[in-house]
Amino acid sequence: MATEWQGKSRGTVLGYKIFVFSMKHLGMNTAYFVLYFVAAYFFFFSKDSTKAIFYYYKNRLNYTTFKSYRSIYNSYYVFGQTILDKIAISTNLSNKFTYEFDGGETITETLKEKKGGILISAHVGNFEISEYFFNQLEDNASISLLTTDVEHTDIKNYLDSVREKSNINLIIIKDDLSHIFEVNAALARNEIVCITGDRYTKDTKFLTETLLGESAKFPAGPFMLASRLNVPVLFVYVMKETKKHYHLYARRSEAKHRDAQGILKEFTESVSLMLEKHPLQWFNYFDFWDSKNK
Repeated sequence: MATEWQGKSRGTVLGYKIFVFSMKHLGMNTAYFVLYFVAAYFFFFSKDSTKAIFYYYKNRLNYTTFKSYRSIYNSYYVFGQTILDKIAISTNLSNKFTYEFDGGETITETLKEKKGGILISAHVGNFEISEYFFNQLEDNASISLLTTDVEHTDIKNYLDSVREKSNINLIIIKDDLSHIFEVNAALARNEIVCITGDRYTKDTKFLTETLLGESAKFPAGPFMLASRLNVPVLFVYVMKETKKHYHLYARRSEAKHRDAQGILKEFTESVSLMLEKHPLQWFNYFDFWDSKNK
């Protein structure tokens, strides 16, 4: 079983082309139907990710063995739906979905402080459609996304060719830490800088904290950065609630300045709350808790 996240997601250009064609010419329901077979493929042939997610359901959520395996299949299916939804919303099909805010005023109040803000999320739900939510705010928030430049270039190029141009500015994490200057510049422009805080990679600095009753490693960077910049820190998640309805949750951190561990603790608590509501939307398909060494 892969112990740590490898830095890349799976998928092929052909697979994306098939789904985009299905959505545009046959409808979302047809694309969702095809997902039943895709989910079955991953269930039977992605042994490492299936073992990892089995540990999540069986040992962290205390499901029975049967319920755990059933949830694994359903998780693959829901994950596929969120990918299709993300593509659909970015290709002029956003009117096919409904959206709900929970804490949108928290983001608005943050923007009114004119300091910018650090927004920490996780690989739960469908955060990548959050741009749609931010566009609905009165202040029309500008977003910069701190990310690694490791995803498949051919898939990215194809998706860029079929979807509307995103207003999100990408800040690429670099070994020389020059991305810190870009983050500070974005905050000075009163922008929201988005970071994911749940994927630690080998040989990088990490912090440990309890998630769902067991200690795990988290990347130190997002929490150290958020704790030192003296700007508002928020936790935001976009969860799929029904077939075509999404719910954005936003909460502000109450941790003190320079308390990275405190921010991480609040983060893990907020992730746990999301998973209590939506257990199928945990999309870290690797050995998150390093269970093979325990």
